[in-house]
Amino acid sequence: MAKGMRELKAKIKSTQNTMQITKAMEMVAASRLRRAQEAATAARPYADKLKEVVASIAAGSKDVKHPMLQKRPIKRTGYLVITSDRGLAGGYNANLLRNVLTAIRNRHSSPDEYVLFVIGRKGRDFFRRRNMAIAKEVTGLPDSPTFADIKAIAQEAVKGFEEELYDELYIWYNQFINPITQRPVERQLLPLVSEDVNMAGPTTAYQYEPSAEEVLNTLLPKYAETLIYSALLDAKASEFGARMTAMGNATKNAQKMIQVLTLNYNRARQAAITQEISEIVGGANALS
Repeated sequence: MAKGMRELKAKIKSTQNTMQITKAMEMVAASRLRRAQEAATAARPYADKLKEVVASIAAGSKDVKHPMLQKRPIKRTGYLVITSDRGLAGGYNANLLRNVLTAIRNRHSSPDEYVLFVIGRKGRDFFRRRNMAIAKEVTGLPDSPTFADIKAIAQEAVKGFEEELYDELYIWYNQFINPITQRPVERQLLPLVSEDVNMAGPTTAYQYEPSAEEVLNTLLPKYAETLIYSALLDAKASEFGARMTAMGNATKNAQKMIQVLTLNYNRARQAAITQEISEIVGGANALS
């Protein structure tokens, strides 16, 4: 009985220590989530202004043509997948990667038909375990990434489409809905779809030097790269929201476990006391 009580007491202490860790991680994730949301909000005006200028050129110059706006027969597809470097975030990575893998297997019969770009250690390891070639990867991003951190992979992904190494480019990431809900989404990045370059209502009239075509040639790749960065910031907010929720659930589960273990400990302790009293009474009766 004493051995069982010692084991229960050790389990209670271990669970309490685990609960302290998960509670601390929940608070850290909540703090980082707030900063990630602020970063995503701060980056939005730059993307909106680029979109306005691109829309202005597209609306005012019907004859302007650019490869990034033109559809072509699909022979090869590029995928840019954004995951996290660390786990302990519930189904944040698993749900996204499962959807990506399903889409690739449904659309392609050969590895030659697609190209993978991966941001995040979890995604890299996932595809490596399945022997799926990765054209370029980025890992070890900070909690508050800047565009410089993903500039190389964004430029290479966009450049590959311009050079017709593939005929369409999709980006996969977890869209932030709220701290509890993150939705895996697929977005066509290239060729730019109508909602990416068109704006409702009137647009500002600009004069371009040297020409609208030259400005468009410069802005469209930057705009596509900005969409990648915006998706990364959204994914970061989703990651911290998922981790905050997962650690919150882990803390609640630890509390419930401690309650059950404590109840069992008290029952075992009471049983031990009752047994000792019974032995004392039995001994006294035997002597009388």
